Amino acid sequence: MPINVQSPERTQYLATNPSPSFVHVSRDLTEEKNDRVSINSQVGQGERIAEEVCTSPVEPYCNVPPIPVTVDEVDEEGSGSGGNFNREDGIYGQGGMLGDIEENRVFRSKKELMTCLSIMSMRKKFQYKVFKSNTSFIVVRCVHPSCSWRVRANKLIESEYWMVTKHVNKHTCPTDFKTTRRRQATSWVVGECIKRRFINPGRVFRPRDVMDDMKQRYGQSYNLLPGYLHMLMQTNPGSVVNLEVTDGNKFQYLFIAFAASIQGFSYCRPVISIDATHLKGKYRGVLFTAVCHDANQQIFPLAIGVGDSENDAAWTWFVKRVKDVFGENPALVIVSDRHRSIRSAVEEAFPRAFHGICIYHLLNNLKTKFKSKNKELEQHYIAAAKAYNLQEFHVLFYTLCSAVPGAKEYLESVGLDRWTRSHAPCRRYNIMTTNISESFNAVLVKVRELPITAFVNEVRLLCQRWFQQRRTKANGCSSRMSTDVENKLEQRRDRAQTMDVRF
Repeated sequence: MPINVQSPERTQYLATNPSPSFVHVSRDLTEEKNDRVSINSQVGQGERIAEEVCTSPVEPYCNVPPIPVTVDEVDEEGSGSGGNFNREDGIYGQGGMLGDIEENRVFRSKKELMTCLSIMSMRKKFQYKVFKSNTSFIVVRCVHPSCSWRVRANKLIESEYWMVTKHVNKHTCPTDFKTTRRRQATSWVVGECIKRRFINPGRVFRPRDVMDDMKQRYGQSYNLLPGYLHMLMQTNPGSVVNLEVTDGNKFQYLFIAFAASIQGFSYCRPVISIDATHLKGKYRGVLFTAVCHDANQQIFPLAIGVGDSENDAAWTWFVKRVKDVFGENPALVIVSDRHRSIRSAVEEAFPRAFHGICIYHLLNNLKTKFKSKNKELEQHYIAAAKAYNLQEFHVLFYTLCSAVPGAKEYLESVGLDRWTRSHAPCRRYNIMTTNISESFNAVLVKVRELPITAFVNEVRLLCQRWFQQRRTKANGCSSRMSTDVENKLEQRRDRAQTMDVRF
């Protein structure tokens, strides 16, 4: 029950009802007083020690300082299960540090308080900033200007201990403002979390091990993925999520297409660029992406997938999911590099769609095969690939083949329709490469290092931010045409006004 800090009743209560937390605090104080009071006489000297600890004028009422709990004594819900307290561990344990903040909780130092705040922010995925701080108190707030979350702590009089005096444990910032980036994961916080692992001097703990350990403990992992995907479906109705596991309940494949992407594809050009890149997390894997251009010539993400590697089975599974969600029509074009698994997957999943190849990937193959660095080769090749009519193509193609003997047979064996605009049976528009896929992968280069669930969440936030910004911009348009088309028409109209019409 709450007891007045300066009342005789509190002193009498502490002297006659010593709790583990009181014994721990008093033992620290006696050591700081050069062992003037022995540990065996702590309870007998309870009245004097209680006066030293509980004379803070900040709060008129407070509870007995709670016992710090180790991570091993905390269940998944964050509630302590009791147990004996090891003074040498403090709030540290073999599992690390418990980053929970409660009002009236006492910390041995300001550094311990700040470490605990940092751990809590990493676990709950938000960021804070120090609003005010001096030698007697500290106030921290959420980085969002309108959020009400804050913590105030004061230093106890005549001791090095700090007590949390106020904790507004409610975030009023937008949900999408929360992030998996670890602003508070500074070097000294990481050091505090892992220093218990160096008790054995023979233990080898490399920098890479530190990264993997921190991501495993305070990041997200595969066991959180099903719950996250369930909530994703609940909050994004119309989205398509496929998660496949092996017979041993191990992760195998993941496919995600957001509802906004599915609805928006009908307003985009029917040209899909597919590509893959490697994930850099602890368990590696490959990220599969399917993107296209929207009406404003911007990257429009359609779907992402995660698999073990770029093999026939993984690519076929992903491409089939793309077909199930976005359908197939005779005007559809799939653009990719010349990976054999992609060609096999597209032929199986999209038998009626046209499969074109990226002209830059083919150019690199051409340079490698003929060991040529001739700039004219590149110029003639790209010009021939982008030519709109057959007459223009034949002139450029003849020049190219004359400059590089053997190039004619090689390019014809690939198939002229697969890399030229003039021979393509379907419209490729200006999408002759997989640059939009590679650009999307480049945007994700940092988040590809995150654990799988955190990575998926970052992709969701990115797509949500893009779609929101574009919708806001589109609502401001005065015509049905996109801003990019309006600008091009304006430029061409200005040029046309200077031309003479001749018959």
